[in-house]
Amino acid sequence: MAGYHRVESLRRALAEERAQGRTLALVPTMGNLHEGHLQLVRLAKQHCDLVVVSIFVNPLQFGLSEDWEQYPRTLEADMARLEAESCDYLFHPEEKEIYPNGMADQTRVVVPTMTDILCGASRPRHFEGVTTVVSKLFNIVQPDKAVFGIKDYQQLAVIRRMVEDLCLSVEIVAAPIARDEDGLALSSRNSYLTTGERPRVTVLYRTLCWCRDQITQLGRRDFSVLEEAAAERIQEAGFRPDYVSIRNARTLDPAAHDDEEMVVLGAMYTTGARLIDNVTLTLG
Repeated sequence: MAGYHRVESLRRALAEERAQGRTLALVPTMGNLHEGHLQLVRLAKQHCDLVVVSIFVNPLQFGLSEDWEQYPRTLEADMARLEAESCDYLFHPEEKEIYPNGMADQTRVVVPTMTDILCGASRPRHFEGVTTVVSKLFNIVQPDKAVFGIKDYQQLAVIRRMVEDLCLSVEIVAAPIARDEDGLALSSRNSYLTTGERPRVTVLYRTLCWCRDQITQLGRRDFSVLEEAAAERIQEAGFRPDYVSIRNARTLDPAAHDDEEMVVLGAMYTTGARLIDNVTLTLG
């Protein structure tokens, strides 16, 4: 695996690969890699000749009260995991390489829809930071395809919209949610869970599945009532719900009675983490 810190040197190396007719897949990450990330790498290898993984803990997508400084940085372990997966290129830039003029004066990429709801309501300007850094990574790597996990469903939808709006020549590949044996979605922030919390946090996934089954098996369409009942289930398990929301799977608008493709999204707070998850459903 070839590692690069600088934009220009990576560009030169990848230009040589493209000149040889090789296709490139990008897997953007913030490091602290786990099995979920590795599944993205494996999926990327199925789609393209070469895989580029980026590791950059992007300060632009963290709020003032969030955990940028505490976010786990495990570069050596990450590199070992990527080597074991036969990753071809690792891009691990410093902040000044991504934001050479500083973050305050950084040109921003803003998607005006889908970004002030759900996670965007709880994390103002978070998605502005995501779309800005992802657009920069797309410009640096110029991948044929980029792989993102469905666990961050809203992020995936926002990035797809950005690609469409800006006419970017990259195909977005969605990877299924990687889960632990008990259903918990794998996340770097799972390391923040206490020993006592870990067995109970599956309430989020179980609650979203309950909502899905109420809709698909019992035909319920009282979505607001279901959302309130779901939030109560999370609270009864000892956690603070952020939201449970039933949405149109494509637009993320509140679900209508005649929608056929829906997604049930949820987020909750533990002592030291904010966990997100979702389940999709198809009617008709």
